[in-house]
Amino acid sequence: MMMMIRFLTKESCSILYRTLSSSASSASLSNTKSALKTIIAATDTDNDNNHQPLMDTHGRRHDYLRISLTERCNLRCLYCMPEEGIQLQPKSNLMNNDEIYRMAKLFVERFGIRKIRFTGGEPLIRSDIIDIIENISELKSNGLEKISLTTNGILFGRYSSRLRQAGLDSVNISLDTLNPDQFQMITRRNGLAKVIKSIETALSEGYDSVKINFVPIQGLNDDEIEDFIELTKDSNLEIRFIEYMPFDGNHWRSDKMLSFEQLIKRIESKFNINRLPPKSINDTAILYQVEHYIGTIGFINSMTNPFCNGCNRIRLTADGNLKVCLFDSKELSLKNAIRNGMNDNEIDKIIRLAVQRKKKQHSGALKLANSSNRPMILIDQRKSISTSSSISGNFSHIDSNDGHQVKMVNVGEKFETKRIAQARSRIYIGQNVMKKIEQNQIGKGNVLTIAKIAGIMATKSTSNLIPLCHQCPLDYVDIKFQFNYQDEEIIIDSICQTNWKTGIEMEALIACTIAALTIYDMCKALNKSMIIRECYLLHKSGGKSGDYHHSSH
Repeated sequence: MMMMIRFLTKESCSILYRTLSSSASSASLSNTKSALKTIIAATDTDNDNNHQPLMDTHGRRHDYLRISLTERCNLRCLYCMPEEGIQLQPKSNLMNNDEIYRMAKLFVERFGIRKIRFTGGEPLIRSDIIDIIENISELKSNGLEKISLTTNGILFGRYSSRLRQAGLDSVNISLDTLNPDQFQMITRRNGLAKVIKSIETALSEGYDSVKINFVPIQGLNDDEIEDFIELTKDSNLEIRFIEYMPFDGNHWRSDKMLSFEQLIKRIESKFNINRLPPKSINDTAILYQVEHYIGTIGFINSMTNPFCNGCNRIRLTADGNLKVCLFDSKELSLKNAIRNGMNDNEIDKIIRLAVQRKKKQHSGALKLANSSNRPMILIDQRKSISTSSSISGNFSHIDSNDGHQVKMVNVGEKFETKRIAQARSRIYIGQNVMKKIEQNQIGKGNVLTIAKIAGIMATKSTSNLIPLCHQCPLDYVDIKFQFNYQDEEIIIDSICQTNWKTGIEMEALIACTIAALTIYDMCKALNKSMIIRECYLLHKSGGKSGDYHHSSH
């Protein structure tokens, strides 16, 4: 009996302990009960250690995980996807079913995640969607309370019944118009009838909640606000008005956005509405109900009144990157962590570190509009803190199979983005030489003109000078000179711009360096004590690592 106890689960031990406690006492039973009690206590201790909440430095507990299943979508919504579309990654770059389950299991068991929402792209495009929901449903025995899905509704009617049986609890359907022609204009596709059918099906399937996500945009669909509210009259729907948010490629403008204040004034002028009490401190929506209507309306005010103070959300993109904030361009690759063989304890540590770096709040609508982030379709899916380079101590230019071998980074699957780099160098030359340069009295010719030409030409040869640099198409290069008589030096500033897959910092640095060396070469007969004092990066923007500004500028 004592040997068998060692292999029982905590639940089985608890049941057996209660049964024995109601039985007649004996010495052998007493020993057995004592052993059971010890096992239960030990199990509780283990669970306590593994169930440490996922906290940031602002006291927020994160118990809501959003997982993007794909970057693909069968619609092309104006505010979501850039007009030119997106560069899709190969399937091998996305998380597979097993990796999704492992991550979800870790988040539930280690961090106490209570809600998981699947998003996309369009999550129902994945052929294994039912299997994914069924697998994640197993985690409900470990503390997971709710599984949700956000969809555009085109395919939901086809899968609704099977999704409900698999364990899906609630659904959000994105819909921005009730007019078929307008639907085709906004989504660049047909399909309104399928979406309406999906909403009706969801209401009939007995989901815990059915919500419609509506993004009102000034001059586009704001004339339908009242029509959407009327949908709540006889149906237990929640219509969620979401402030139009800026993402790469969606041409966001402040005058297109309808704020909460504008919406509520308009709605109050036409409906008798009552504000409902919040369900929790983590609510994203401010809820109202029209008098005598069955459903509710909600307002998600990410731009004008963000809910950062109560944010409990973290995101996993389809390619396996952790985003601790929707508007934070920094990401951590958990997919790479898995594929590089990191165990759960190691992944646990890097996730906690990432969450602890979460900012108190995002920077506001106007700053967000001028910053770089993924297009919306890729979020609930470029910039990434790779676990192979930032966590495990390896670098992208070193072959992971042999730390002594170098390699050129494969950029074939990276996105092309606008990239700008500015660099600066200084060369001490002495006042006498400075005056001769300024007065164009150097025998070899116009020093600064030749130095500028040399610097620009050098940028075009960067990949030949730096072994592992990619050849980069240059859109623009310029070099400027300043005379600093106080320090007897010339300050050289360069700027380079490209629309490409790799950074352009080396080109900017090469421009300054070669320009300085050219000045030295042309003037060395007059002063052999010249000193090229420094060369450094002033600023860069675009690319995986985000913006950079030199601390003194």
